[in-house]
Parts: sequence; structure tokens; C-alpha cells
Amino acid sequence: MPTITAAMVKELRDKTGAGMMDCKAALNETDGDMEAAVDWLRAKGLSKAAKKAGRVAAEGSLACSANDNEAALVEVNSETDFVARNPTFQDMVGEIAEAALKAQGDLQKLGSATYGSTKATVADTLKEMIGSIGENMTLRRTAHLATDKGVVASYMHNQATPGLGKIGVIVALESTGDADALTAFGKQVAMHIAAANPQAVDTDSLDQELVERERAVLTEQAKESGKPDDVIAKMVEGRLRKFYEEVVLLQQPFVHDPDNTVAKAMDAAGKDAGAPIKITGFYRFALGEGIDKGESDFAAEVAAAASGS
Repeated sequence: MPTITAAMVKELRDKTGAGMMDCKAALNETDGDMEAAVDWLRAKGLSKAAKKAGRVAAEGSLACSANDNEAALVEVNSETDFVARNPTFQDMVGEIAEAALKAQGDLQKLGSATYGSTKATVADTLKEMIGSIGENMTLRRTAHLATDKGVVASYMHNQATPGLGKIGVIVALESTGDADALTAFGKQVAMHIAAANPQAVDTDSLDQELVERERAVLTEQAKESGKPDDVIAKMVEGRLRKFYEEVVLLQQPFVHDPDNTVAKAMDAAGKDAGAPIKITGFYRFALGEGIDKGESDFAAEVAAAASGS
């Protein structure tokens, strides 16, 4: 039997999109014959990944994995919600979220990470799932937060199963206060972020290009009043403060107590916890946000399904 080299496995993987372990098995079964190995994978339904890769995948699931002082989010997309509700797919997404804790926000590192207790990588496992289920899937993004003192809280909205859902939030709270009190408040803040969708923790961390664009729009609007420049400047600053209340976390009305801002709620929570609290960062993922789904051609989809393509 010829020696199956890593280069041969890679070549077959590039041709078929199948997982590394499947490519190696195919070459072993066909004594290293590349074309026969391609046919072997096709017969097993494992060479579909590359063929499906052009399809838009905007469904799927978010998943979160967390412990007391760190948490990670991942988004894994599929073409349909039907697959997103598949227990096998859900188990895979949950396992990927566990690997995301070690990847610490690095998507490439996550793709190369070992999947669960297997020898396969996350990327290879995803390709094998594409082959077995027959839909395009993508590991779209990941995020990670950690704190040396305090907690990282999480919240998953519209959960399909525990830890999997359609809006996911992780938020880091720095404090030396009581851990249980911090966790409870952190959960409230995470729920607030899911509902209010802030763009930054405070004004200093807000994207300054976003601020300048808003300032320019507000200035043009104010000029229509015909008032003097000094009055216009004051009008713009007043409207900017309103803008900050809409997009800056600490200045937003707290959804659990709209009479107070998040900043005031944080101060009160710090007193209950026995030490000041500082929110150092957050991530909010909404499933499929920003993906151009394109125009759906229902007739073409039915024809494709009927042909098995």
C-alpha cells in the first residue's frame, strides 16, 4: 500500500471540501488513487461541503459558554431554521462554544481547535456536518471576555436549548464585591443589552466616526432653524446628549428600572455588593445580523431541492 502523505490529504480536502479524517480514510480505501478517493467521498456524501459553500447561510444558532470569570460567544450559521433545530447541529454548536473559551475571540484559532474529545478540528467537523446534513454552514464569528476580579455574566434570548439562542450577550463586571450579587446584577445588565442594543459602554469608547456623522446630521438640521451659530452649537450639543442616551450603555434608561440610568443602577448595585462596580466591556450578537440574504427565488429553491443539488 502506498504511503498516504499529508500533502495528498490536503489536496483531496481542497478538491472536495471533506474533512481531513475522511480524506485520509478515502485515500487509504483507494490505495492513494486521488480520483477514486474523490468518488469514494462522493459516494459517502462527504464531498458536498464545497458544493454547498456558495449558498447563503443566515439561520443557525448562537451559543455561549461561560464560567465565573470568562465567557465566549459563537455564531454558527445554517441555511434553514429547520437545521438550526436539529439536535445534532445544536450539539455541535454547543461543543464549538466550549472550544471558544480557549480560542479567546480568535476565529482562526477556533477553527483550528480540537473538537471535543475527537482528533478532528472544529473546521473539519463543520465540513463533515455540511456533508451529512446537506446544507451550507459557516462558523461566522466569536467573542470572548475575561476579568481577573469580578464576573463575566451572560444572557441568551429566545433559547432553543440551554445556552443556544438568537440573541446572545456577554458582559464583564470588574469588582471585588460579593460574587453572587455581581452575578445577579450582571445578568440584569446582559438582559438590558439584549433589549436596548447599546453601541458602547461609555461615550469615550463610542466610535468617534459615528459621533461625527451624527454631529454633522444634527448640525444641518439645526441650521434649518435660521438661528445664530452659537445657538445652533448649543442645540447640537443638546441633541447629542439625547443621542448618547440612546446608544451609550451607561446613559441608557435601565430596562429593569427606567427611572434610573444603567450608571445609577450600577452604583446602587455596587453598594449592595460591598464594592464599586465597573462595566469593562460587552458583546451582543444577534443571529444573522448584517448578512445579505439576497432575493429568494422559491421556484429555483424547489427545483434545487428536487434535484438534490
